[in-house]
Amino acid sequence: MSLTNWLSPGAMHSLGWTLLHFLWQGTAVAALAAVLMTACGRASTRYMVGVVALLLMLATPFGTFVFLSPSSAEAPARFSSAPQAGITPTLYPAPSASAGFSYDSTLPDALPWLVEAWLLGVAFFSLRSAGGFLLLERERRKQSTTPSTRVLAMCRTLQQRLGLERAVRYCECKWLQAPAVIGWFRPIVLLPVSALAGLSEEQLESVIAHELAHIQRLDPFVNVFQIAVETLLFYHPAVWWLNKRIRAEREHCCDDVAVSLCGNPVEYARALTLMEEWRSAPALAMAANRGPLSERIFRVLGMKSGSRGIGLTGGLLCLTAALFAGNALFGIAYPKPTVHASEKLIWAAAAVPQSSAVPQSSAAPASAPASAPAPAAKPSPARPGTAPQPAAGGSYIDGMKAVGFGDLTVDQLIAMKIQGVTPEYIRGLHDQGLHPDADELVSMRIQGVTPEYIHDLQGLGLKPNVDELVAMKIQGVDAAYVRGMKDAGLQPNIDQLVAMKIQGATPEYLRALHEQGLQPDADNLVAMRIQGVTADYVRSIHAVGFKPTIDEFVSMRIQGVTAEYIKSLQAAGLKFDLDDIVRARIQGITPEFIERAAKHGFQNLTLDKLIRLKQMGVLESPADL
Repeated sequence: MSLTNWLSPGAMHSLGWTLLHFLWQGTAVAALAAVLMTACGRASTRYMVGVVALLLMLATPFGTFVFLSPSSAEAPARFSSAPQAGITPTLYPAPSASAGFSYDSTLPDALPWLVEAWLLGVAFFSLRSAGGFLLLERERRKQSTTPSTRVLAMCRTLQQRLGLERAVRYCECKWLQAPAVIGWFRPIVLLPVSALAGLSEEQLESVIAHELAHIQRLDPFVNVFQIAVETLLFYHPAVWWLNKRIRAEREHCCDDVAVSLCGNPVEYARALTLMEEWRSAPALAMAANRGPLSERIFRVLGMKSGSRGIGLTGGLLCLTAALFAGNALFGIAYPKPTVHASEKLIWAAAAVPQSSAVPQSSAAPASAPASAPAPAAKPSPARPGTAPQPAAGGSYIDGMKAVGFGDLTVDQLIAMKIQGVTPEYIRGLHDQGLHPDADELVSMRIQGVTPEYIHDLQGLGLKPNVDELVAMKIQGVDAAYVRGMKDAGLQPNIDQLVAMKIQGATPEYLRALHEQGLQPDADNLVAMRIQGVTADYVRSIHAVGFKPTIDEFVSMRIQGVTAEYIKSLQAAGLKFDLDDIVRARIQGITPEFIERAAKHGFQNLTLDKLIRLKQMGVLESPADL
């Protein structure tokens, strides 16, 4: 079975052409980035330009796919061979080229193969990245220990000097040769034994400051974003080139921070030279010896290297070539559509509703004399619950013009008519202070946003815009839900209401937490609901003698700390506070492990000693190692 069987022909066609178009689009973005980065003097500015260019590279194919996807509003009357009998054809502007393209049918046979190859490549790079992350975490857990007190004091001091308030862990390891950072939300600085033993204290401070600069700048998050872009757009060399430049500039930025913090560029350059000889670091980690060594040392020592003129000229040439290639590919893919006069008449007939056309029964027979007037058609009675129609002699288009929509395209008219957007509906929205455009009207109508719904929300003090109304309606945020949350003591904004509804936070859930003595705000309520902090869980923790804060409850739930786990630790004779319990859970300290330590004769064990025993594997049997 083909990997692309689940794609519709239209989606297949759009995706295939999107992949082809990105060849010139990615080259153009990379060339523009090269020109801008060459013109920038500071490493931080070049880094920002590179990241923005990478974001643009990711956004470009998504935008292209949406642009090329066939519109659902194009179908009516496109393939009609003639106007229907009884409908008076009126000349109306034909659809523009942006409404739909006529594809070249001689090329798409290769598109399924192209899309299938791309999917296989994405799967391969995804598995490679996932395997790398798992291997890195496995090595960190098995072969990392707590560094000495002296090294920890040095790290904490540097962290304070940088103003870094995030919780950072430090681990000593033997499987690396240069300090590195792993982790996103809870970063870990890995300090190899080779660096601790082979670098002077001043050099060690510099390289640790380099790693802390990565954490301060949130570089691990950018790095995982780069890996995601490489996975999706792996087939374009410009993506790999730009990611390489971003990583190099990131190291330059952290080098600048390390030198400014420690103040000795010569010693830092010597440390880089030494670590280059030990070079070994996983590609998914932020390592101090990453990046081109000679260029980094030149920068640290204040020496200039390379020429900007070559980069500027090359970037401009690539940008020009990419634009020419894109223009040529666009011409091949989308021949200029030809719209005949008969097709214009068909589109015009489709835009005029049946209620405004002359019924066939009222038309004069062909054999009747010209002086015989045709009998007037009797208006049919309005059905209960239907929207009022325009006045006699008016049309749907006239009604739309009366409410300020006199410049609509054929696609917009058809879409609005299909979804039941009437002049009365628009007037009702205007009465509530909203003036959406044609596309927003269709979206609101599809989701069932009514003037009454808006009036009820505004009566509760909310003033949502169109996008917020659609989001609230999709998630089921109605006046009753808002009133319930307000009655329970919250005053959430619109974004918080949507987030709470998505996570299933109800007024009953909030009241149950209040009964347990917790007073969460809207953001805390979402976090607690995400992590599964229920009133029963809170009650069980209170029952074993602890009164955690809301943040502590969330942290405990994340780590899987339960009342039963706390009871088992208490039964083992240990007195832990909440922080100790969370640490013990993270390190895998179980009652069975504590009992095993006691059987081996260890007495008066503290949590730190237990963690040390666990990390070193002293109590593990050969079968467990």
